[in-house]
Amino acid sequence: MDNVSCTQCDTDGLEPGFIEDSGEHSRGYARWIAGPLERGIFGGAKRMGRQRWQIEAHRCPNCGHLELFVRQPA
Repeated sequence: MDNVSCTQCDTDGLEPGFIEDSGEHSRGYARWIAGPLERGIFGGAKRMGRQRWQIEAHRCPNCGHLELFVRQPA
């Protein structure tokens, strides 16, 4: 993703990265799932049948603001 500008300070050239998920049984990166959070019987999020999208994060080198985008199914 090229030429991303910060929505807070308008700086061009945001640094690409990702949000790490280091929880139990994680894949190492966070995912976005459509729809409201529903909890299962043991308190975990219900995810069955929902498509998951990998989250891309871009950090502004000037103010540190993060811009988050979903780009591809995970």
